Amino acid sequence: MPVIRLYYDDLEELVGADRDLILERLPMIGADIERLEKDYADVEFFPDRPDLYSPEGVGRAMRGFLGIRTGLPRYEISPGKIEIEIDPSVKEVRPYLSSAVVRNLEFNNPAIESLMALQEALHWGLGRNRRKVAIGVHDISRVVPPFRYLGEDPDKEFVPLDFTESLSMRDILKEHPKGMGYGHILEGFDRYPLIVDANDDVLSFPPIINGELTRVRDDTRDLFIDVTGTDRLAVKRALNIVVTSLAERSGRIEGVRIRSEEGETISPDLSPARWTIDAHEANDLIGTSLAPGEMAGCLEKMRFGARADGSKIEVAVPAYRADIMHSWDIFEDVAIGYGYENFVLEMPRTVTIGEPHPVEARKADIREVMVGLGYLETMPFTLTSERVNFEYMRRPARGETMVLHPISELHTMVRTSILPSLLEIFSINQHHPLPQRIFALGDVLVEKKTRQNLAAASIHSGADFAEIRSVVEVLFEELSMKTEINISEDGAFLEGRRADLIIEGEKRGSFGEVAPEVLLNFGLEQPAVAMEIEWDGV
Repeated sequence: MPVIRLYYDDLEELVGADRDLILERLPMIGADIERLEKDYADVEFFPDRPDLYSPEGVGRAMRGFLGIRTGLPRYEISPGKIEIEIDPSVKEVRPYLSSAVVRNLEFNNPAIESLMALQEALHWGLGRNRRKVAIGVHDISRVVPPFRYLGEDPDKEFVPLDFTESLSMRDILKEHPKGMGYGHILEGFDRYPLIVDANDDVLSFPPIINGELTRVRDDTRDLFIDVTGTDRLAVKRALNIVVTSLAERSGRIEGVRIRSEEGETISPDLSPARWTIDAHEANDLIGTSLAPGEMAGCLEKMRFGARADGSKIEVAVPAYRADIMHSWDIFEDVAIGYGYENFVLEMPRTVTIGEPHPVEARKADIREVMVGLGYLETMPFTLTSERVNFEYMRRPARGETMVLHPISELHTMVRTSILPSLLEIFSINQHHPLPQRIFALGDVLVEKKTRQNLAAASIHSGADFAEIRSVVEVLFEELSMKTEINISEDGAFLEGRRADLIIEGEKRGSFGEVAPEVLLNFGLEQPAVAMEIEWDGV
């Protein structure tokens, strides 16, 4: 889940309340305060609330929750003269685009940090690691409209962000850190998406990198924002979150005319979605006895527009709320607005005596050993892709269970191994200090049979076979498990520095130094060692 840094002075200004009050009430809207420092707090929010991935979004929500400013936020969109044309050549690569201009911004360090952090958090949350949605933010004063969004020849050159020399788009995927990290999204395409201005100068190469020309600086006042992707609704929602957050900094939103084969539209569209909920149904579900007017008041605290009409409530959902998909989602906000501390505690109607399941008891033992060895537990997704699970790991496909209707290319199958997910975690945390040591316990599904696996990995400059072997030996000794070690053929590990784990004559796992090709597949630049075992039933 995303962790957002909130600077106290900035937060007080955005909310209009004392920091102590804000921090006291913040957990009640669905946040977990990770740490409190002298000048800032790091706060974790649920993935279903991407509108809270920035101090501006938090400030907007807290103003309502504290009763400072309730009801539906309204953002004026000024008519603008900026136009962008979507060329048919980009249709097969990355077909959807939304754009906006935000003017009269006054950037300071917290505001710039907030914008960059929001961009990356949305790439992860809504964007499925940029595959579904990617966001570009540009200083519009350095380019000349109108703009074009097209599929370009990969040999087209420009200077990418953080570089001083021009590179072709093909070379950017090989030499730029962002290209190496996200280039796989464009594999198999003959043309790459590109946004250029009237002089053919490059603004953005989505979903990879912006051009250096439009870098946002301290003196930037007017922004052009592009959001591209493969899901029309997700693209629009991401843009709405970004522009309304900037509007909270007194930015003035200006519409962009988008021309395509489908016709002309003005972006962004910040009109609220309209819902009608039943007060009786809401009370039955959340266990309250609120009158419709009281329920409407709770929703206004959560920054909805709400009006009671008999037992029904007409609700206007802000355009930046990407999480409202069912009336029950609105009921949840009624409960938050009412205040969880106001619910009366009751004893359960049934009394049972429980005991740990043997599998969970064994997991607890394993966790204790791994934490004692200095490893941090993670909980990766159980869905993955054939590319990550097999191809990146240099393993043949075996016994996989496919998802019938996957929502994205990232989640096409149930994992047969946990280790690829740990390497993915390393790849998105390379900005954190080394060494990093992580493990995960959980289900894998092989040949329609659920198994319990343990995977652990360590990455740092001195990672070697001796390190991971010592971890394996300590683990099995502490768990009183007898094992043998044989020569391994597992392609995920380096030949000559890998081994299989044999328990009661059956291979139950492997460990070793991660092969250099596997490290490159995940964009890792440091040596790593890892292990994975199937531990249930032994």
